[in-house]
Amino acid sequence: MLLIRKDHKITETENILLMRIGKSLGFDPEFCERTINEILNNNFVEDTPPVFSDKDLAVKFIKYGLAVIFSDNEIHPAEENWLIATAEKNDIDIISFSELKKEYSIRQQSSPKLEVDDLIVSQ
Repeated sequence: MLLIRKDHKITETENILLMRIGKSLGFDPEFCERTINEILNNNFVEDTPPVFSDKDLAVKFIKYGLAVIFSDNEIHPAEENWLIATAEKNDIDIISFSELKKEYSIRQQSSPKLEVDDLIVSQ
């Protein structure tokens, strides 16, 4: 959600992708829809790149972020710079980020499937 604020617009493909991720994580669809619709104008949301307790979680977050920025076939510099800042804050070097970006660029062209699509959240 934080990432889609960076270019000040939410495309239909970003919306669909975020709804998929929210559903896979067990969030109520109405909550996801409301959050997506309100995220651009919510002044209480901090745009600070997150710091994760586990580097693997940070890598997954960056991968999902890359899926979002590639989803509309338009990589906005503010979105990419925010992901780079997230990588840096989580001790992921720029070379590793560039490799993830290249991998995701190729993956999105061949198969837009995400790891989160296979999650099953028990309630």
